Amino acid sequence: ALGASGGPVARTEIVQLASGREQRNTRWSVPRRRFDAGSAIRNFSQLQEIADFFEARRGRLFGFRFRDPLDHKSCPAAQSPSALDQVIGTGDGVAASFQLVKAAGEGLPMRTILKPVEDTVTIAVNGTEQQIDTAFEVDTTSGLVTFLPGHVPPADGLVTAGFEFDLPVRFDSDELTINLAAFGAGDIPSIPLIELVL
Repeated sequence: ALGASGGPVARTEIVQLASGREQRNTRWSVPRRRFDAGSAIRNFSQLQEIADFFEARRGRLFGFRFRDPLDHKSCPAAQSPSALDQVIGTGDGVAASFQLVKAAGEGLPMRTILKPVEDTVTIAVNGTEQQIDTAFEVDTTSGLVTFLPGHVPPADGLVTAGFEFDLPVRFDSDELTINLAAFGAGDIPSIPLIELVL
């Protein structure tokens, strides 16, 4: 993901009123991310890998994981995740499953984290870190944390989490243009990617 350009994209509709004022409305509850990974290609072997990967995904047909270098942790990018980073729920003594989420910003709904990175998820209940595979399990394809029998959070137990995560994305084109500058050298000017809403 290093070398890629892009970031969050909002979808705002603006209507100019006769008075000169504007009426603004958003079509999406949270921004979607869009990237161009073309500038991340550094050598010919990476170019070949991307071409093979693109064909295996059949262009826009199949999604895959992508790491946003600026937003891929439950904490700021320069810090290490902690089990206290994000509140993911409050126990009731019965519920065993909690969805990983991340605060998206003041006044915005929580971002659902669907693709946590394996072996990075830490969980705490009332500030006490829980042991993975003993107290809980994580589904890295859905972001669902499930507490095992005997470890279900008690009523009013604050459940928090720390993690790294990838974004579900797809190619945003069915065509991959490859420029071969010389024997064994070339580039891909544009590799557009868009975040999937699952």
